Amino acid sequence: MKKYSKNICSGLPIHACRNSLFLSLYVLVLVLGLLLNGCDSFVEVDLPSDQLIANGVFEEKSTADAAMTEVYAKIRGTGLLTGSADGLSVVLGNYSDELDFYGESYLGTLSYYNNSLTAANIDVKSLWDSSYNQIYSANAIIAGVEQSKTLPQEYKDQLKGEALFVRSLIHFYLANVFGAVPYVSTTDYKTNSNVARTAVADVYDKAKADLETAILLLPENYIVTDRTRPNKYTAQTLLARIALYEGSWDEASNAASAVLNNMQLYAFESDLSKIFLNGSSTTIWQLSAENAGGNTYEGASFIFTGGTPTLSAISMGLLSSFEPGDLRKAAWTKAVTNGSQTWYHPYKYKQKENTSTSMEFSIIFRTGELYLIRAEARARAGDLIGAKEDLNIIRNTAGLVDTNALSQEEILQAILGERRIELFTEFGHRFFDLKRFGVINPVLSAVKPGWDSNDALFPIPETEIGLNPNLEPQNPGY
Repeated sequence: MKKYSKNICSGLPIHACRNSLFLSLYVLVLVLGLLLNGCDSFVEVDLPSDQLIANGVFEEKSTADAAMTEVYAKIRGTGLLTGSADGLSVVLGNYSDELDFYGESYLGTLSYYNNSLTAANIDVKSLWDSSYNQIYSANAIIAGVEQSKTLPQEYKDQLKGEALFVRSLIHFYLANVFGAVPYVSTTDYKTNSNVARTAVADVYDKAKADLETAILLLPENYIVTDRTRPNKYTAQTLLARIALYEGSWDEASNAASAVLNNMQLYAFESDLSKIFLNGSSTTIWQLSAENAGGNTYEGASFIFTGGTPTLSAISMGLLSSFEPGDLRKAAWTKAVTNGSQTWYHPYKYKQKENTSTSMEFSIIFRTGELYLIRAEARARAGDLIGAKEDLNIIRNTAGLVDTNALSQEEILQAILGERRIELFTEFGHRFFDLKRFGVINPVLSAVKPGWDSNDALFPIPETEIGLNPNLEPQNPGY
């Protein structure tokens, strides 16, 4: 084995590094894991903040690859983008107007549904901790491949491009949930323990810079056939979204076109029942199942069969927004009745249990969003004809006639409505859209008792501010 990093504290919680007993036990576990299992176990040591990633991991392709795939496993299992009840698809679905809450045993989700978050909320802290854990892992991979003397340059570029993409992705979501957040780009403990919050506009700038580098490093073709490792177009998709959110209309439109114009990789799919299946030509990037024959956490979270919903059901407001004849209602929602009452659950993913082979993976980016990104960017830039063309692609695929919107404002409102239907329960699009369009307060105050304008941001965990006063001030209202 090669030598390993001497900075034991890098990436661990501050309180852990101040606790000598914790460090002694951790080092013992780390060394035993290395001795028993070799370098592969190095990326499997899991702690509340992060595992260390040894320099020696990046001297061989197999162990470097294992480190990168472990990052995706973390994203799938915890934090903002997990499909479980702890992730944004469930959390922001309940926090906004997409879902109604029924799961009495899911008290964490109840605090979101009632918009009763506090700075002491452990579920909010878990989102924060998991996110910075994943960012640290991405930074450790960047540092590891840059220092590697044995990995082929092409593979170093691939891994660095993937890690830069992950770093920008998680920071993007953090900024949209918490507002100003630290943009962490190092594994240095002293730097990270005193880092200050970065304005959302600056988070976007830093994320875009990471993505522009990633686009240069990543290949056009996927290195795995199931599209679970990002390529150049995955980075361009996120770049298109960030450009839209910051108001760079031409950049958003051009980045979306760069992906949509590649019809070899992203062929148009008119069958709605195939969009969320493994192997869909509209998938840009997805997270693999936890094991062979596994499917998505989303399916397990959303699907219920008979009786009162186990967690959440689609709200009547969302159900009533489907136009008559919209094929997505039949394809992507499912009615469940107990004889006297009927509820609907999201049915984009149709597998709740394991199957003989995995049929569905969790799709993070797909082309449907890109048509709507380009439609909105074109509309805001004054290209109303182009905007309607893209909007009608989504509508026609759903069995609907062309939009009758004419003015810029009418087209933008039609796009907002279309995004509500097309992207429901996919990682908080609805919540973010209401904020972007400046209508979150009137919309949610009408359906969420006690909704306050301060609820548009989550609180910074109070324990984090206690450890690092540079994270002050706390978000208003908390």
